[in-house]
Amino acid sequence: MPDPFSTCTRHGTHIGHIRRINEDALFVNEREGLWLVADGIGGHGNGEKASSIVVEHVESYRQSDSIEKCLADIKARLLQANEACRSIPGGGTLGTTVAALLVCESDAIFLWAGDSRVYRLRDGDLTLITEDHNLAQERCRRGEVSQDAAQRLPSANVLTRAVGIHKDLRLEMRVAEIVAGDRYIISTDGLYKELTLETIRQMLSGPFSDQILQALIDEALRRGGRDNITGIVVDMGEQP
Repeated sequence: MPDPFSTCTRHGTHIGHIRRINEDALFVNEREGLWLVADGIGGHGNGEKASSIVVEHVESYRQSDSIEKCLADIKARLLQANEACRSIPGGGTLGTTVAALLVCESDAIFLWAGDSRVYRLRDGDLTLITEDHNLAQERCRRGEVSQDAAQRLPSANVLTRAVGIHKDLRLEMRVAEIVAGDRYIISTDGLYKELTLETIRQMLSGPFSDQILQALIDEALRRGGRDNITGIVVDMGEQP
């Protein structure tokens, strides 16, 4: 059954001003309804390996006819990626965050581990769909600091979940109905940590254009560009 929505995507990545290696990766397959970013951790090229492993494991994903089948497929692939990261010889940390958007008919599935994020813009309101798996988020959850403040804390760099870090990968998942006109952004922390929620909301609003994602990357670079910067913007429209 064809999806009831058409999609338009803009995606990009930038090494930033400080890092010597881009350890981010992204994957886009509009036909099969899968968009994903991964932010490698570990340094010395290990992060680049880990994020690449995630992409390699999802490249052959094909959309199924139910949410349950779509979820089972992508979860199995990420579990295999987790094992592959842990099996690379040489020791040291080999891990990566992952944040994915899957479309199955009229539903959006969000799947993530770590602090890469998915936001949704709907009717001018920006909602952070994912919840960071790091120590700073605990303080945000308790109401001690705002989301914007939490992402600037040193403890925001201490992840509690990621692909490759633990033997058992704990993925978090949410499902939401898609409404025509929804706009999503999937990003690594190098993008959103340089920006406030309001800045992202303003820059995502307005007509969809070729430059909508590049403008966000450029703004993150202008405000410091202290990490690799990767993002995907997905616009949902009704099928003609």
